[in-house]
Amino acid sequence: MEQLGAVFADRLGLADVRMQEPPRVEELDLRAPRVAPPASLEAVFSAGLYDRAAHTYGRSFRDLVRAFRRDYAHAPDLVAFPRDEGELVSVLDWCGDAGVAAIPFGGGSSVVGGVEPDVGDGYRGAVSVDLRNLNGVLEVDRTSLAARIAAGTLGPALEAELKPHGLTLRHFPQSFEWSTLGGWIATRSGGHFATLHTHIDEFVEAVRVVTPRGVLQTRRLPASGAGPSPERLFCGSEGTLGVITEAWVRVQRRPRFRAGASVSFADFRDAVQAVTEIAQSGLNPANCRLLGHDEALMSGSGDGSRSILVLGFESADHELDPWLARALEICGSHRGEVHGGGSDPAATWRAAFLRGGYLRDGLIRLGLISETFETAVTWDRFWEFHEGVLAATRQAVREVCGGGVVSCRFAYVYPDGPAPYYSVYAPGRPGQELRQWDEIKVAAAEAIAALGGTITHHHAVGRDHRRWYLREVPGLFADALRGVKAELDPSGIMNPGVLLEPGAVSRGSEGGRR
Repeated sequence: MEQLGAVFADRLGLADVRMQEPPRVEELDLRAPRVAPPASLEAVFSAGLYDRAAHTYGRSFRDLVRAFRRDYAHAPDLVAFPRDEGELVSVLDWCGDAGVAAIPFGGGSSVVGGVEPDVGDGYRGAVSVDLRNLNGVLEVDRTSLAARIAAGTLGPALEAELKPHGLTLRHFPQSFEWSTLGGWIATRSGGHFATLHTHIDEFVEAVRVVTPRGVLQTRRLPASGAGPSPERLFCGSEGTLGVITEAWVRVQRRPRFRAGASVSFADFRDAVQAVTEIAQSGLNPANCRLLGHDEALMSGSGDGSRSILVLGFESADHELDPWLARALEICGSHRGEVHGGGSDPAATWRAAFLRGGYLRDGLIRLGLISETFETAVTWDRFWEFHEGVLAATRQAVREVCGGGVVSCRFAYVYPDGPAPYYSVYAPGRPGQELRQWDEIKVAAAEAIAALGGTITHHHAVGRDHRRWYLREVPGLFADALRGVKAELDPSGIMNPGVLLEPGAVSRGSEGGRR
């Protein structure tokens, strides 16, 4: 931790950084549970201090700062650990009858306030519904290259169970170790691979969902033109319509062939032109991460004098040298230089990427402001968008923190546009970190909205992005979504305040389980 502090003090030009100690369970003072489960479900619920504290927050900057302050004001009253679908149905039945909010919880890796039981005063209490017991690869269809997997399965376990079959889901979000298949689907998670199959949506074949109105199972099909797709309704629903319990997902044979390189550019504009051409070439690299000058510096991949493009190809079927050669030819035509010898910037960046989730914790312990936000925009609008977002965010950082770094990388690229990913590193003021974070977050989000980007490419909406999400989608669509929620969740118990404003469905509305 001291070494990390020294590195960031140097990169941010600080004299020193302070150290905070994380909370211990015995230090926490949680309010007493406001509700008690029925006797028939006592074995399913926990009111333990650790369980309630562990289900209060996700992993955002705002979450972690409050945790370090020992502020657990919105801790759930109870945590449910249903052991099968029948118990989950009973839990939701009880929540609906008792007027208790139900917050689905997978790995708890949300960075947008998606799992915090901050549900307002319209409920008798709040229950976090932990899906950890609904786990495992349940069935493998090798003929169709698909697998039926329980929603509570964490990333490493999922891949470990597919490996003996020679298969992989090939979906590796940065939260891979601490997130679940159900969470990926509910939040429309983005994986590690930068082109082609970027979101979990593209792997979903069918879903099974427990809603307050009953259990819904969609049909397994490779494709269909029969109206709006039922399973897509739950991709991105963020626990507001029901709880995903399992899904059939498309899997792939494990890659055997790989090829990659790192390319540096003195001019970021040249790098963007090269990436645009690669994205539109049909080469579909597995990795096409463009690190801006500041991003290369902050990740340790470069010295800040050049942008770096991390390129990689992989296949289960064929050698890839021709694909890589063509991509490097495109880079060369835009003054890109292939890295040769010495430490590999791609390997350095990959290590920094894998450390990212842990790094956030460390930066908060050091009293630093750390925020990331990602978006997407079409190529024709990119430069105006990028310069506007950088200007607004950097101005906010200067005004709120007195200085800092705002860096950019392309997390994903598509033929019609990139998904820029911005990172903020700045000094925090003791006791003022949340205000500082809020002002920077609002400045960045307002710039994104005004310049025509999306408020989120893969971090989901949660509570933190709701106001911009409701500005981004057409008003009639938001009304239709409220109608769907009223039908599937007539009492409004499912994750209130996520996607839609609190009280979007009156708990007194008519309806019941079918």
